[in-house]
Amino acid sequence: MKRAFPALLLVATVALGGCATSWVVDSDVKSFSSLSTVPPGATYRFERLPSQQADTARQDSLEAMAAAALDKVGLRRDDAKPQYSAQIGARVTAGLSPWADPWLFDGPWGYGYGGGYGYGRRFYGGGWYGGPAYFPPAANPWYEREVSIVLREAGSNRVVYETRARNDGPYNASAAILPVMFQAALQGFPNPPQGERRVNIELATATKPAAK
Repeated sequence: MKRAFPALLLVATVALGGCATSWVVDSDVKSFSSLSTVPPGATYRFERLPSQQADTARQDSLEAMAAAALDKVGLRRDDAKPQYSAQIGARVTAGLSPWADPWLFDGPWGYGYGGGYGYGRRFYGGGWYGGPAYFPPAANPWYEREVSIVLREAGSNRVVYETRARNDGPYNASAAILPVMFQAALQGFPNPPQGERRVNIELATATKPAAK
């Protein structure tokens, strides 16, 4: 979903003795739950799809992010005696910013660099094998992200909680943003509000994420 302002907001706060910078990750979250309560110290283990098993390093990293968020809502990882199984996913795609200059290539049919031609926000040219290729301009990138968590009862394999969080913005900082999105996805667990909602989580940091 495109927004009127960048999805990752930088908020500057001034304090006595100096400046502190924080930034807010805003996520659009939608959750479904059949849980009324969760026993204290409830346990889970991760389950992986075949496609996720093929890239263990990436999935290990994502599961570590999700585990921190699950821990915050009182779920404890226990691969030996789990009460639930947790399947998590994440997707990051890069494109051209919706605020990029549509006349970047000298008009709707202007020529771009490399012998190709541009139309609106797209640029076409010869590919490595002589065929047409699509080249988004290097400037004004835009990143769309989505994370998901599905909890199932370990015995029945019945889905008891499903949640997704979406975020988009100009910052190439997925390693910092995805953990916060998992946290946003579990906001309200185990009784989340109905319908899609905006969840804002502020992070204190001295370093602005790179927009590139």
